[in-house]
Amino acid sequence: MSKRGKPSAVEDDDQVLAELDASLNGWVAAIEAHRTAPPDAGFGTRLAGLAAAAGEQARVYRTAAPDFEWVPGSGGHPPYELQPNTGRRGPGRLWQRFDAAVTRLGVATEGEDMIEVADAYEDLAAAAAELSKAIEREDAADSQRPRTRARRSA
Repeated sequence: MSKRGKPSAVEDDDQVLAELDASLNGWVAAIEAHRTAPPDAGFGTRLAGLAAAAGEQARVYRTAAPDFEWVPGSGGHPPYELQPNTGRRGPGRLWQRFDAAVTRLGVATEGEDMIEVADAYEDLAAAAAELSKAIEREDAADSQRPRTRARRSA
């Protein structure tokens, strides 16, 4: 991201840059939580964190868009546990929506339109939030099911 050629108040720029920095740190932390997670523990909670971080990215980029330009770059790939064909839990239709949002974000970050990047983060936030809730409902239902004891064989 770079400053547009327009003059503006330095303290406003400093505030926007501080928000951008904090938002990026939150995004990186949310991605790292997925990258370093043990298999399945807290999956729904991590997705909720990702949704919150993506929502904050969208908000901050919208705020910055009038005065700053998006510098194209690669969005990278999601951590392994968020990639297709890795045994992801949750409704398939919600994962399709999530995957489409990830693809849209990747395309947007390679372009030059900061509002499009913000919109893509917003889509990802909504998809991840819906997935998080669905997985948390599944987890709650699983915890209510009676456990059966395995039979021993002779």
